[in-house]
Amino acid sequence: MDMIFRALADPTRRALLDALHDTDGQTLHSLTAAFDMTRIGVAKHLALLEEAGLVVSRRSGREKLHFLNPVGIRQVHDRWVSKYTEPWAAGLVGLKDELEAQSMTVSKVFEIYIRTTPERLWDAITDPDTRRRFHFGNTVTSSWSPGSTYEVTHDGFDGALVDGENLEVDPPRRLVQSYRAHWDDDAESVGTSRVTWEIEPVGDSCRLTVVHDQLPDGVSEAIHGGWPMVLSGLKTWLETGTELTTPGSQMYARGSS
Repeated sequence: MDMIFRALADPTRRALLDALHDTDGQTLHSLTAAFDMTRIGVAKHLALLEEAGLVVSRRSGREKLHFLNPVGIRQVHDRWVSKYTEPWAAGLVGLKDELEAQSMTVSKVFEIYIRTTPERLWDAITDPDTRRRFHFGNTVTSSWSPGSTYEVTHDGFDGALVDGENLEVDPPRRLVQSYRAHWDDDAESVGTSRVTWEIEPVGDSCRLTVVHDQLPDGVSEAIHGGWPMVLSGLKTWLETGTELTTPGSQMYARGSS
């Protein structure tokens, strides 16, 4: 958490986050063009933002693209902001991850580090009882075999909130799923997108990256806006055995991932 605050303390780094908020998935070259400094200077600031977990970089062909990672901002909110003034949350959580690809689809990239094993993290994602602890009280059911179906349900909703197919199942490293939301007519109209869970061991922890992509351009934030809270809740549960108590984390809210 201290690294996040140190990263946000510098005005240039805050400006880089603003630039990615406006246009996500930028290269180092495009970011440098907007600042009165060298590529090396911008690269150093980006490296510090990546180290703090506020920026995620991913290769796309020969290019390296930089994405805003809102999970770190969510952690600041859960740890500090909600204790003092909830209205700040809207501004902080508003730092979202948006990439408009050549196909005119949108990708969202979320990353978090959790002190646990890959096996325990995989079990938390796929076990119905554990999933309920951090996913707005929702339950997931599936046989978790390649090509099988899955459903996300809630006691307060008739039918599936989300369903789809398990496209790739490689425990405890990678899970790729098609994703169809059904909680209201607007969610239904989005159609089928894709969610990829990637687990990578790092020392005594795991880096969990969730990529929600193949979304139509202009998609409502309701489809993907819940992921930062879901991942924060997952981290809290696995590291402390407790559930998040920040507003919205304990109860189902329509319009969340």
